Amino acid sequence: MRRREFITFVGSSAVAWPLAAHAQRQPMPVIGFLNGQSAATFQYLVAAFQTGLSENGFVENQNVTIEYRWADGHVERLPELASDLVQRQPALLIAAGGAHFAAIAATKTIPIIATFGSDPIKTGFVASLNKPGGNVTGMMILSSDLEAKRLELLHEIVQRGASLGYLLDPKFDAADAQRQTVEAAGRAFGRQVRIVEASSDADLEKAFSTSRGDQGRWAGGGFQSSIQQSPRSRAGSDYAIKTSSSL
Repeated sequence: MRRREFITFVGSSAVAWPLAAHAQRQPMPVIGFLNGQSAATFQYLVAAFQTGLSENGFVENQNVTIEYRWADGHVERLPELASDLVQRQPALLIAAGGAHFAAIAATKTIPIIATFGSDPIKTGFVASLNKPGGNVTGMMILSSDLEAKRLELLHEIVQRGASLGYLLDPKFDAADAQRQTVEAAGRAFGRQVRIVEASSDADLEKAFSTSRGDQGRWAGGGFQSSIQQSPRSRAGSDYAIKTSSSL
C-alpha cells in the first residue's frame, strides 16, 4: 500500500470510530496530528488525510478540529509537541514522520494511529500485528528492513576497492538494528562500509564535506533519517548520487 493510500485509509474507517464516539460527548471532536517533518513536505499526504475524513462525514473546521504540530526535522521537539497535543484531550492522535515514539510515550489512553519505519513488535510499541493491544494501531512501512538490499545495489555499481558510505540517524528508533544490518551486509559483500551519523542539516553538511576529502571513494545516502527535506539535505542527497554514478 502506497503512503498516499495509507493516509487516505487512516482518514477513513480507522479514524471514524473514535471520532464518532467522541462526537457523542462534545460538538467538535479534536484530532491531534503530530509529525516529525515539515508541513511543506507532507502537504499532499495531509490533503489525502483530509479527503479520507470527508468521505466519512468529517470536514475540518465544520464538524472536526485538527490540531497540527510539526517538528520540522527537529526530533528533540517531538516530546514537547506530543505533550501539548495530549493536553488538548483529542479524540485521536495521528503520528507520522517519525513521531510515533513521542506520541506513544505521551499517552496510554488516547487512541493513536501511527506509521512505523521499523518492526513495532521488536521495538516494543505493540504486542503483535494482528492484536497490537493498548491504544496503538497503524501501519508498518518495511523500509528499515531494506538496508542490506540498498547496500547491495551500491556494491554492484561502485567499483571494487572503494569504500561505501552509509548515513545513519542515531535518533531513529531502529538505528541499532540498522547499524548491525549494514555492517553484516558489508562483511558479506567484502566491502568496507563507513557509517556516518547525521541528525541535522549541519551533520549532513559535515558528512558530505568529509566525503569530498576521500577523493570520490565514498558513496551513500540518507536512507532512514528523520532529517527534514530542506534544500541543504536535498543537496547532500544529490551529491551522494553524483558520487555514486562517478565511481
